[in-house]
Amino acid sequence: MLQTRQDALGAQFALQRGAFEKEPFPSLDLRKDRLKRLLALTEQHEAEICSAIDADFSARSAQETRLAELFVVGAGIRHALAHLRGWMRERRVATSLPFLPGRNRLLPQPVGVVGIVSPWNYPFQLAIAPATAALAAGNRVLIKPSELTPKFSALLERLVGEHFAPDEMSVVVGDAEVGKAFVSVPFDHLLFTGSTAIGRQVAMAAAANLTPVTLELGGKSPAIFDASCDLDAAVSSVAYSKLLNAGQTCIAPDYLLVPQGQSQMIATKFAAAMARLYPSLRNNPDYTAIVSERHHRRLSDMVAEARESGADVIEVNPAGEKLGVTDRKMLPTLVRNAGEDLRLMREEIFGPVLPIIEYAKVDDAIDHVNRAERPLALYWFGRDSGNRQRVMRETIAGGVTVNDCMLHLVQERQPFGGVGASGMGAYHGEWGFRTFSKEKPIFLQSKLSAGALLRPPYGKTFERLFRLLKLIT
Repeated sequence: MLQTRQDALGAQFALQRGAFEKEPFPSLDLRKDRLKRLLALTEQHEAEICSAIDADFSARSAQETRLAELFVVGAGIRHALAHLRGWMRERRVATSLPFLPGRNRLLPQPVGVVGIVSPWNYPFQLAIAPATAALAAGNRVLIKPSELTPKFSALLERLVGEHFAPDEMSVVVGDAEVGKAFVSVPFDHLLFTGSTAIGRQVAMAAAANLTPVTLELGGKSPAIFDASCDLDAAVSSVAYSKLLNAGQTCIAPDYLLVPQGQSQMIATKFAAAMARLYPSLRNNPDYTAIVSERHHRRLSDMVAEARESGADVIEVNPAGEKLGVTDRKMLPTLVRNAGEDLRLMREEIFGPVLPIIEYAKVDDAIDHVNRAERPLALYWFGRDSGNRQRVMRETIAGGVTVNDCMLHLVQERQPFGGVGASGMGAYHGEWGFRTFSKEKPIFLQSKLSAGALLRPPYGKTFERLFRLLKLIT
């Protein structure tokens, strides 16, 4: 069975590679047509997409899917449609004085066949947003969605087949072994979204083919409350962002840094804010479940370890409900005084659990962030511009939102990507177009060029011109 799937994968790749070789530079009209079909897929099948993702999670808010996936993808496609002509244009580049009147140009051209490995937490957005960029750049696309969302993956395979020819874009479904085979294909570019551990394996597999990779990973993204912040607004923002998709978001605030002496008071405010968002949990359609029993047990084990170590664990349960592993709903949980050796403090949490850590001064908050691997996101709340500037300049993160959470992700005019252990490369908007393009430098020589005077046989003319070159450069 595995061999059959691998053979089918090879055939799909060969089909797309052959099609690309016949049409290596699709026209503006053709690229726009593909983007419009992708937009139609997004808009015409909203109910089916929401239903499939809800079934895979056992409980996933349709409103969250519509807002965080369908809306974000639709906005990205429309942005690409509006700006594609300009992105495709051959650009003038200044020419250094010694080479005038020659001219420099930069031509963005498609790279070929792009592979996209998408995760389970936002299965539509994290498959189709990079596909938008790849199609805009004129490439063919193969997508491998996660095996943890099988109903959605099957739906995506069907919908892509209805809207696209297989030599334009297609979907490869299968388990982890199929995923390993997928990342070993000699793509012209490979984009992977997932964990840092798997990202390392993907990079190694791609290196065997010298395939360029974009890795969108994760990490422990901090939220920092400065002493100058509007505390109620900051708590409200972090509570919403931490519980969106039950915390199963790569850029969710992973832990919170607060001024010394304030953690207990802030934890009380968080409990109240979370209860306002979700006054009940078990049968509340607004509150998303954990994707699998294995992931639920992992989160429960992390909380249990913290409790056993003596940390202060606060479970937010407004309606006093009993939740279990089988329903996969998890109580929002706040943790104070957690030791640095706990799993909760070492691993990306990826769930509705928020450790709260106190710091004495801004230097300590900066040091805490910098001791860990570089995060995908960082959030800072406050009015003190001096402290804000220090945190912005003295920490390194994939992206930042100030006085709110996660909104840097949806800026189509900004790149989105990680740094270090949280990833490499970027996409969104023109940055995605450029990621999946080869920007080819072109030099156009002029008939008036004096370059021939620098060729052998060397003599006095060469020496005079060479001295002049040194002077003008």
